[in-house]
This record gives sequence, structure tokens and C-alpha cells, in this order.
Amino acid sequence: MTINATLKDVTARIIKRSTQTRAAYLAAVESQMREGPRRMRLTEGNLAHASAACPLHDKTQLFGAKWPNIGIITAYNDMLSAHQPFEKYPEIIRKAARKSGAVAQVAGGVPAMCDGVTQGQDGMELSLFSRDVIAMSAAVGLSHDMFDAALYLGVCDKIVPGLIMAALRFGWVPAVFIPAGPMPSGLPNSEKARIRQEFAQGKVGRAALLKAEAESYHSPGTCTFYGTANSNQMLMEIMGLQLPGSSFINPNTPLRDAMTEAGVARAAQITSMGNEYTPPAYVVDEKAIVNGMAGLMATGGSTNLAIHIIAIARAAGIIINWDDLSDISKAVPLICKIYPNGLADVNHFHAAGGMGYLIAEMLSSGLLHDDVKTIAGEGGIARYTQEPVLDGDSMVYRAAPSQSLDPEILSHVDKPFRHDGGLSLIKGNLGRAVSKVSAVSAEHQKVSAPAMVFDNQNALMEAFKAGQCERDFIAVIRFQGPAANGMPELHKLTPVLGALQDKGFQIALVTDGRMSGASGKVPSAIHMCPEALHGGPIGRVRDGDMMHLDCEAGTLHVDVAPAEFEARPLAEAPKYRSRAALGMNMFGAMRRVVSSAEEGATILGTLEDAPLHTRDLTKAPV
Repeated sequence: MTINATLKDVTARIIKRSTQTRAAYLAAVESQMREGPRRMRLTEGNLAHASAACPLHDKTQLFGAKWPNIGIITAYNDMLSAHQPFEKYPEIIRKAARKSGAVAQVAGGVPAMCDGVTQGQDGMELSLFSRDVIAMSAAVGLSHDMFDAALYLGVCDKIVPGLIMAALRFGWVPAVFIPAGPMPSGLPNSEKARIRQEFAQGKVGRAALLKAEAESYHSPGTCTFYGTANSNQMLMEIMGLQLPGSSFINPNTPLRDAMTEAGVARAAQITSMGNEYTPPAYVVDEKAIVNGMAGLMATGGSTNLAIHIIAIARAAGIIINWDDLSDISKAVPLICKIYPNGLADVNHFHAAGGMGYLIAEMLSSGLLHDDVKTIAGEGGIARYTQEPVLDGDSMVYRAAPSQSLDPEILSHVDKPFRHDGGLSLIKGNLGRAVSKVSAVSAEHQKVSAPAMVFDNQNALMEAFKAGQCERDFIAVIRFQGPAANGMPELHKLTPVLGALQDKGFQIALVTDGRMSGASGKVPSAIHMCPEALHGGPIGRVRDGDMMHLDCEAGTLHVDVAPAEFEARPLAEAPKYRSRAALGMNMFGAMRRVVSSAEEGATILGTLEDAPLHTRDLTKAPV
């Protein structure tokens, strides 16, 4: 199937835009490539230190030069349900490695914080920055240069993007991503959302809220709604960094363990010591990035990936921006309805046909590049139209369903739920932002209302409790960008704004901060660039200014005469008191040099020789 014309054009301009940075990246990676075990370039003392604690058999193989050594980078902790299953993975991996003629060692651990725990709390200020910390932590583990391949154990919001950024910076080391899978379905997400709104309105108490939350998040595995964590899993699979069909198998099941063992075997096969050397620098190219963006649109993926995929691409020397995402969104229809875009969760999606059906449907319509490298070997992304099953004790592949088993969850490209991907670039006299409308009903996608301006989400919550929000308004929440306070998610506001919308008010949100990957029915313009702290016009908006947000047209306008608006002084940034108490001051250096949201909100960009925050952020990055 010929690739869609828009995807072809976007790919071509990304390749052109990235010519110099991609070439420099590949040259740096290729300078590190060499045949044979990496450890053989170490001194005897280096190798003795690296193998001192190994079992005798593994130590013997490490001293030899025949078996590859696989490094494990793990995000395990037992507070996070998504990462708790990783506790037993190292032993599974070590045994599987020996069966495949390899040694495996835990190279290092990375932090893994949960936005569900920190949502609305001071710790959320560290959330986005944790991604770059994860990348650097993984780099520490890989820096020992002992490993011929690496396995990355991670699932959730910032963890997977941070891990892949590290994998790309060590782009000569073959990388296989090993997920843990979603928890079994619990309380339906729509019911959870209803009870949250009723609590915000004072209709139910804390006991009812806690009961609903506990029934929703109830066992090991990732949350079952289609937020950032599960968008990550889709992304790793559609970009060819996970084995086919591995994203949404529940934890602690025989098939999940078999998939983990298969990932280990594959890692051993794709080292430079064999005939299928497949480093991530060659897997993640411009076409793979476009495939990832197309997958996000077809599934209604998290708005957080509008930041993360830019940072991921830059780690591979590839420059993308929101124009690329917006144009791909116009070409790729939404064919999945998973909460918050629908009532189903990812377990229902998986049962209805899952990733195998999705990729086959997109391929047949020219919405994916097939001529890409993947860790699965020859055959391009078409290999991912298969799904794993158990045949006795062995895992085998079969063709995924050719028809959706539930058209209300998975549809066809010629009969989509939306004719676009539901993510748009928003432009106007405040700058550039993004809006996800795949879960916003048509009658709410255009909002004209006066502004209510706040410097943090708690101020809006206080106004709501005081009865000041019972009217049409557009909430403008500023000083929430990466340089101001780490760009926290503002998902705490979703029940409040949703309840006001349900009362018939025209409601929208405009912010230089983020919303959750689970954000749903309230229209918004988020990730506003430039942010208020860097002189963004959002800092000139005043209470009562008439604002017009049109998510379909991609416009946001403040109805103030240009000369008057330009003459207004910028609002003064608030003073944050929480940082000293919770260690926020340790991240001050990151806030000072972090790039804009449209540049990935990262300190690990491709242009490290210049302060990222000194650029003109009113224009699309080039």
C-alpha cells in the first residue's frame, strides 16, 4: 500500500529539517560501534569489578568472549502498581539469558514516580523533570560499557520516554523494551469519573470516593484507561522497540512471562556478536517517529506525548514540532474508542483485536511506513500484525483478527469515530498550544467567554468552592510551564470543570501547563508557548478579557486591541514556598535551562551548546 500523501510529505520535511542533526547523531553512534563483546575493551581490573558478585557460571562466561552480556535497566518499585511486577523480572531474565547463550546483569535502576500519587500535590512539580533524570540515571548504568544489549523495564508516564531517550543516546547498544502489562479491569472508568465529579460538587463523601478509586486501581499492573502509560506502550510497539503483541498482556500470567523470556532471547540475537545487529539508532529513524505520531492519532493518545515524542526524536537527532503532529492528525482518523475517548479500557481494546488489528488496519490504508527496522527482524512493521499465544509451554505467533471483535471499540479507517486524530495545533495572539478534542463533544469545541485568571490550580479550586465559578468562563492558569515550576499536570481540575460544563456553562481551560493523558470532555489549549515566565502573552491576560477558543479551527484569540494588549505589563511570577520543603530547590538548574514544551521540555536537546531558553519561542522550532 502506498503511504498516505500527507504522511509522506511530513516525513520528507522532517528528514530535510533534521539533515544535519541526524547525520551528527548517527556519526557519533557509529563511532562507538564495534564487533565482539563490549567488555573485552575493559582492563582486567575493570572486568573483575563488574563480575565479582556473579555466579560462577556467569563469571566464567563474562571472562570469556563468546556470550553476550545483557544489561537490565529497571524502573522497579513496589509502590507503583505498574512497576511492582518487575520485582521478579531479573531472575526470569537471567534464566532466559542462559538458555539463549547469554549473561544478564541488572545494570541500574531508575526512579519511577506516579502522577496518580502526586496529582494536585507539590511533588507533581518534579514529574516532568523526572523523565530527564530517568534518562541520565539509565546512562549511569550503561556507562560501564559492559553490555552488548539492554533490556528496559518500564511502563508509565515519564519512565518510558526517559528510558528511550537513554537508549537512543547509547544508540549502538541494541534495546528491547519489556513491559509489565495492565491490571485486570476494575470499576468502569466512566463510573469513576462520575463519582469524582459528585465528590467535587459535595454530593458524596470521601468514603465513597476512596471506595471508587480503590476499585479502579486494585492490583499489580498499569492503570487500565488510555492515558500516558498505555499510550507509551502503544508507541513502543508501533515504533518497533517491543515485541509484537507485548503491550497489553496482564501481569503475572504465563503468557506475560513467556513474552518476557522471548524478549530476552531476541535481545541476545540482535547484538553485534550475531548476524542480526539491530541498534536503536537505526530502529528510531524519521519514518518510525512518523509511525509513532500516526499511532497516537489513530488511538486518541495522551497529550503528554505531544511533548515526549519531540524529546524522544531529538535524542535521535530528529527535529519535529506541533505542525507535524497537527498535520498528521488531519490525515489519520480516530479508529479506537478507549477511555477517556470511550467507555472501554485497554483490556477491552486488546480483546477486540488490539495492536495487531490496529497496525494491520493502518498499514492497509497507507497510514504507516512499513519499510522500517524493528527489533522483531525482517518484514518491517508488518510483523506486528501478528499476536502471541501459548502453544503448550511455548509462545507462538498467529495472525491477529482481520475484523474487529467489537466495532464500538475498534473500527475501520473507512468508518472511523472521527475523520481526524483529534489533536490540533492552536494558534493565536497568545502563542502556540495543543488541544485534544477526541473526547470533547462537538457542541463544546467552540467556547467564547470571559477569562478568569489564576496563577495556580488551587486558586481555581478555592474560587469554585466559594461559588465564584457558576458562570461561563475560560480558566487561564499561567506560570505552569517547565521553566516556572516543572510543568505539572492540572488533572485535579478535571472533575470541577467537568461538573460546571455539565450544568450548561461554557467552560474551557487555557494554560502553559499540562493536563493528564486521561483528560477528557472539557476543551482546552495546553502547553502554551511561550510560557508566562519567559514573557509569553498569556501573562498579559486579565480577568474579564473576552476569549475565543475554537478547537476545530485551531485558533485562540483574546479580544483586546493589539496596542493595548502589547502595552500591558506582564504579570509577576508568584513565589513558590513548597520547593525547600520537598526538595524542589534541587531542580532549580533544570528550570533555568529547560527548553519549551514544543521543544520537548528537556535539558537533553540536540543543541546543547546554546541555552535552550534564550531562543525565540513565539515561532515553531526549526
